[in-house]
Amino acid sequence: MNTYSLGLDFGSDSVRALLVDNGTGEELATAVHYYTRWKKGMYCDASKNRFRQHPLDYIEGIEATIKNCIDAVGPEIAKRIVGIGVDTTGSTPVAVDAAGTPLALLDEFKDNPNAMFVLWKDHTAIKEAAEINALCKKWEIDYTRYEGGIYSSEWFWSKILHISRQDAGVLKAAHSWVEHCDWVPFLLTGGNDVSQMKRSRCAAGHKALWHSDFGGLPSNDFLVALDPVLNGLRDRLYSKTFTSDEPAGTLSKEWADRLGLSNNVVVAVGAFDAHMGAVGAKTEPFFLTKIMGTSTCDVLVAPMEGKEKLVKGICGQVNGSVIPDMLGLEAGQSAFGDIYAWYERLLAWPVKELIATSSVIDGPTKDRLIEETMERLIPELSNAAEREPIGASGELALDWMNGRRTPDANQNLKGVIAGINLGSDSPKVFRALVEASCFGAKKIVDRFLSEGIPIKGVIALGGVAKKSPFIMQMMADVLNMPIKVVASEQACALGAAIFGAVAANAHQSVPSAMEKMGSAYATVYEPNEANVVAYDRVYDSYNKLCDTMETHIMDQVKSNG
Repeated sequence: MNTYSLGLDFGSDSVRALLVDNGTGEELATAVHYYTRWKKGMYCDASKNRFRQHPLDYIEGIEATIKNCIDAVGPEIAKRIVGIGVDTTGSTPVAVDAAGTPLALLDEFKDNPNAMFVLWKDHTAIKEAAEINALCKKWEIDYTRYEGGIYSSEWFWSKILHISRQDAGVLKAAHSWVEHCDWVPFLLTGGNDVSQMKRSRCAAGHKALWHSDFGGLPSNDFLVALDPVLNGLRDRLYSKTFTSDEPAGTLSKEWADRLGLSNNVVVAVGAFDAHMGAVGAKTEPFFLTKIMGTSTCDVLVAPMEGKEKLVKGICGQVNGSVIPDMLGLEAGQSAFGDIYAWYERLLAWPVKELIATSSVIDGPTKDRLIEETMERLIPELSNAAEREPIGASGELALDWMNGRRTPDANQNLKGVIAGINLGSDSPKVFRALVEASCFGAKKIVDRFLSEGIPIKGVIALGGVAKKSPFIMQMMADVLNMPIKVVASEQACALGAAIFGAVAANAHQSVPSAMEKMGSAYATVYEPNEANVVAYDRVYDSYNKLCDTMETHIMDQVKSNG
């Protein structure tokens, strides 16, 4: 008798649920819920790099998406759902009380952004990240050694320190802090004691400076030297971590009744979206799996053989963060699709503002015209940009619109568009932005190669990979490597479902589950040799601009204190 698993994939804008056949990997149903408060821009301030999400958005999303999937397949299949896997963005931590309840769910803090989940792309903790890096280099143990040598403002400790300093009320009420990927399984299994929460190896190792060589997290002495406000927090966190093939528990009666499922359904330990996406994509050792969405996350797995090679400037390397008993290495770009979305908003301002106030056409026509324009804007820009010769017009951009994640994290950096002239038009500038995002990807590949980590191939998944042949062909040309695009529209949720199946003993191991349930590939982009040579010349100019602008921006940061 077939059994089924659900994968929950919490992205930056929405949560998606996917129902999968554990024997064949057939995707039976999927549903998406866009976060209500997030969609309204609540609790965020982009000008200050503050991005917060209310836990109610997540709770509402769990219920809506799973119920929609069950409604689509009926009660008979629902009875045979045995596992649930969970992936989320990260690092996305939140302050909780001793019961593990996010403070924003308490009346006292319900509208306080500091009591909400601090989304991965929140960069309010740049100063704190710099302090962590400086102390690590002076301390007897360099806790960043497995994090590529640089700690980021996007990560766990930076955010905790920033909120603790900024908000005395949250500091006092916060018994502990938890990652989004740890809280969702805890919620679904009815957890009420945060000390019993099973913490993700993936989140702890890549973002929280956890490593077995350190006996877990950084010492209390280190944290107190960083700031006394952290005194004692380590003892209220964790020392043990778990890979995502482990059960976090079974579905609580409350959630089973709420969702129409059995309370025997096993909920797996959570992990980050990109790492589970690599599993859904059937990644292989030394294949770089690129999850291409608002940002990119690049994941690579390698056998744990001999002495571990430390790779500089990446987002960490952790045993078991992707596949148990294999080393998972992570890199990525802080903005990818977000760059195109920003440019779309820039160009769309007159469309939305002027058409909306036009006296020439009626209201319904205005709405249809605006909707049609927005739907066609990026596709038409892509078509026009594709016709531009490589490098001929001189426009050149840097992909640091949201700082730089890797190689060598630096969230002080800003985006740049250079070489514009009176002949520069929207397609030319858009092409420069796409080139910049592809060149940023090449910088990551170059770093792995220079550190002695081979790249045998590239696998791509996510919205950009599926929707833009223009960008994907350029990426193949810039990297000078074939790129296999995953067929599944929901590879991250598929990876989560695979872990749900393994935790529920529907498969004996993650590799065997990947073989049966992982996605096929929809297409392969082969590099065009003539384009490879042309892009190499532009890439050289990109690197020179990187060096010049990084020096200029950091000089400004120093002069501004």
